[in-house]
Amino acid sequence: MIADYNSVVYLVINLVMKETQRLRTRSNSAFRLIYHLVLVTKFRRKSLTAEMLSHLETIFNETLNKWDCTLIEFGGESDHIHLLFETIPSIDLSKLVNNLKTVSSRLMRRDFKAHLKKFYWSEKPMFWGGSYAIISVGAQAPLEKLIEYVQNQEKPE
Repeated sequence: MIADYNSVVYLVINLVMKETQRLRTRSNSAFRLIYHLVLVTKFRRKSLTAEMLSHLETIFNETLNKWDCTLIEFGGESDHIHLLFETIPSIDLSKLVNNLKTVSSRLMRRDFKAHLKKFYWSEKPMFWGGSYAIISVGAQAPLEKLIEYVQNQEKPE
């Protein structure tokens, strides 16, 4: 009886959802969890370059994959970045964001030390501001509009 119910639920979900909105499934759940994360540089300093944004995209993609998440879109300007990513229900978002900030900060300070020294001269390691914004996608705008918004960020030189 349970197997029949699950099959019917899965069939209904697939019929209702468009291809671009297809739910991901696990053994006992169906979901589509997409988030829009915004991180700003410490003191909102305009320290990010195009090369750094490209490197950050790689870092975030690799880190999200380790958490069983998928980077959908990445963009940014000289003082902030946007990530659209999909995750699974068991992820603790605050721990994920903390890990994304920690890993990217450490690697950026290592790989762009000379450049960042112009903006952050303190002995204390700095890169990201202490706060962040994370918004669930779908309540405010369709995913396609958010992807377009993130892609159209003003690119630093």
